[in-house]
Amino acid sequence: MNKLEVLAPAGDEERFGAAINYGADAVYLGRKQFGMRASPMNFDFDQLVRAVGEAHRRGIKVYLTCNTLPRNNEIPFFEKYVSEAVEAGVDAMIVADIGLLSLVKKYAPDMEIHISTQTGIVNYVTARELYNMGAKRIVLARELSLDEIAEIRAKTSPDLDIEAFVHGAMCVSFSGRCLLSQYLVNRDANRGECAQPCRWGYHLMEEKRPGEFFPVFEDEHGTYILNSKDMCMIEHIDKLAQVGVTSLKIEGRAKSAYYVAVVTNAYRMAVDEYYKDPDNFALPDWIRDEVYKVSHRKYCNGFFFGVPEESQYYENSGYIRNYDVVAVVEKCENGTVYCTQRNRFFAGDEVEILAPSQKPVTVVLDKLFDENGDTIETANHAMMKFSFPSEMEFPTGTVIRKAT
Repeated sequence: MNKLEVLAPAGDEERFGAAINYGADAVYLGRKQFGMRASPMNFDFDQLVRAVGEAHRRGIKVYLTCNTLPRNNEIPFFEKYVSEAVEAGVDAMIVADIGLLSLVKKYAPDMEIHISTQTGIVNYVTARELYNMGAKRIVLARELSLDEIAEIRAKTSPDLDIEAFVHGAMCVSFSGRCLLSQYLVNRDANRGECAQPCRWGYHLMEEKRPGEFFPVFEDEHGTYILNSKDMCMIEHIDKLAQVGVTSLKIEGRAKSAYYVAVVTNAYRMAVDEYYKDPDNFALPDWIRDEVYKVSHRKYCNGFFFGVPEESQYYENSGYIRNYDVVAVVEKCENGTVYCTQRNRFFAGDEVEILAPSQKPVTVVLDKLFDENGDTIETANHAMMKFSFPSEMEFPTGTVIRKAT
């Protein structure tokens, strides 16, 4: 039985900390160049060195993205990119371009290479050939079914890892290769700058009646004909394992640290639950409910069970958001929990405290104290220090959240 890897995203150091605190086996992240997420802060060299060092101290791997389709003028900068990855000690580089694959092999012969979902791998012949070219892992296109994945697994080397996206945003285009954003607002999705025009509302206009907008269907606010639901496979860990998936990839390098913490934790607990009794896997409701406590669109299973019939959401492009993170635990001492505020809340509020690999605990915060120990009625200043008494102790980085 292959050991499933929980692979979490990190758009900056805070999100990286959330991923490794909440149970990731590996983290993927990007730098300022060559990555498919331009909007997050990403990592400079010193931050990369710190992140890899901390991850390795905990037995966690770090994969560096270089999964854009670079143009000619970017190629001269790639050698330094690779050499710094080697110096930092990253465990693998994720590439989408065959030219970059050849350059990683040239500049860093011992570096593990993962082939990005941007490459669009949908069959065993392509998977075999990439393995023969030096790839250790392939990240499959999101458009594959479980049966297709099983066939790829059966017809490729057992030394080839198979990674699949199991949670997060889906793209209306094939494997993320989209030009809509570049056409409309000159932001290239294939260079990490997607403006997500697939989430916008659209009307139909007839050329001889300018200014008269006709809804594509009955909603007067327009239609979201390109807007896909989010993927969620947390209830099907057993099926993913059975078809030979090696790594469960969570989308979201542009998502918040709270999102990374909660979703990573949920998949960590789901995988651990699976290994308790693989033949009789049944996900506890409270673990499943965790993925509904982050900002998300309506969920679907993507293409894993065949061509999806319910994967688009036409009502709006907004997120469902039922909880806010209100604080993060800094330390616990002598029956007191010391925290940093993230969103305003009040003494007497009921909150949930989510520690790594534990069921969330519901607590009423009857008493709050500021950093001087004085009683306060509300924690209403951004990043303010405060504390509350508790017989329970929680590790540093524990999330405190409140229903909205």
